[in-house]
Amino acid sequence: MPAYHSVFLDEPNQHIIGNFALLPLRTRTRGPALQLSPLPADITDLTIDASHESYDPLDEVLQLFRANAFFRNFEIKGPADRVLIYGILYVSELLTKIKPSMGRRDAEKAIMNTALDTNFAVPGDAGFPLNQAFEAPKDRQDAETLRQYIMQMRQELGQRLLARVYSEGDKPSKWWLSFTKRKFMGKSL
Repeated sequence: MPAYHSVFLDEPNQHIIGNFALLPLRTRTRGPALQLSPLPADITDLTIDASHESYDPLDEVLQLFRANAFFRNFEIKGPADRVLIYGILYVSELLTKIKPSMGRRDAEKAIMNTALDTNFAVPGDAGFPLNQAFEAPKDRQDAETLRQYIMQMRQELGQRLLARVYSEGDKPSKWWLSFTKRKFMGKSL
């Protein structure tokens, strides 16, 4: 069974830095991403369909996380797949921050501290775990734009993950926490 790839592979007019796509996001977090319209009242982050105009790569990361988390190999078919890979690696990292005994408020602090930490590796940095599959930005300005985009992704992804992990109350979902020991492609951020 092959891994699931991004539906954004054929997205026209992608802004690409290195070989990482800067795709539009549905977020209130400031950053360089183009803004998608908010969800209508009858659709939530949990019920959005891939065909909806406000579906973004972060929805895709969370929907494909459990299916792709089991793969040690992933054939990259384009820049949008690299966004998916980074998102899955980041969700894996966030899940290790949530402990089974943590209430939502404590988990939110841990996740937001991770999301707001500016000391993280981006493609091209020596500490980035998948430099063999990602190209470095061509100059310092592109590197800073990529860092800001990834920071924006990290913050929004943290908020959406919390909504899923704590969808049933103040205790984390055992199902989501069962993925804390899994490493996508054998890597971690």
